[in-house]
Amino acid sequence: MKILISADMEGATGVTWPADVLPGTAQWERCRHLFTSDVNAAIAGFFDGGADEVVVNEAHWSMRNLLLEKLDERAQMLTGRHKSLSMVEGVQHGNVDGIAFVGYHTGAGTEGVLAHTYLANSLTGVWVDGTRASEGYLNSLVVAEYGVPVVLVTGDDLTCEDALGYAPQAPKAAVKDYVSRYAAVCRPPARTAADIRAAAREGAALAERHEPARRGPFRLEMEFDAEHLAGAATVVPGVERSAERRVAYTSQNMYEAIRCFKAVTTVVSSAVEEQYG
Repeated sequence: MKILISADMEGATGVTWPADVLPGTAQWERCRHLFTSDVNAAIAGFFDGGADEVVVNEAHWSMRNLLLEKLDERAQMLTGRHKSLSMVEGVQHGNVDGIAFVGYHTGAGTEGVLAHTYLANSLTGVWVDGTRASEGYLNSLVVAEYGVPVVLVTGDDLTCEDALGYAPQAPKAAVKDYVSRYAAVCRPPARTAADIRAAAREGAALAERHEPARRGPFRLEMEFDAEHLAGAATVVPGVERSAERRVAYTSQNMYEAIRCFKAVTTVVSSAVEEQYG
């Protein structure tokens, strides 16, 4: 049994505001330890449940946040940016039996601690075939095309609620309760580690590849907080305006859809000015 952990940081234990997750800040340095603790708890739980191999894919910002020297020695870690499938890199090789979304968060335009979708701001909503999509929802559609089930989700309480829509069978572990985008009631790391480990152990029983999903085509729509960002997005072939601050495109499968989504967010982020957005 091989488990892939997609590890994001906004949904980690104790994380509540931007400095906690922005590389180079003192708070980020502190929260890297909490983030690594959450991931180690998931690793331990999967091995408790019978996993033979666990690979961690760094999925936050620079994708260089976890402390390798503190990682459970039974696991391996894929770190660094510019990966074909970004947050779920590795799922496409045909040897992953289950994937865990650790440290995830809710989507842009919704309630949740540090809620966003790929871009920290600027992007105010993403929809797939009319359904509002978080990163978890988007990634669940991608991994389904490779027959890989989501077997664990951790983050704040609203993230766990969001996951009921795309991975109802997967165990969830809430590490904090939402108060506002930058505030939460947080559980101590000893407690969250125990909860994550128990949920991962339970989730290991669900790790079994199934028939790949064939659901396309998919229509993705994106809304921005400024008109000029929608204009910038249309530089990407196939992306067209659907409203003043919205663009949309259609892809035959989620592999193509998520890669186009990455291209759009990259172009849009380069069009944001420091003061005026």
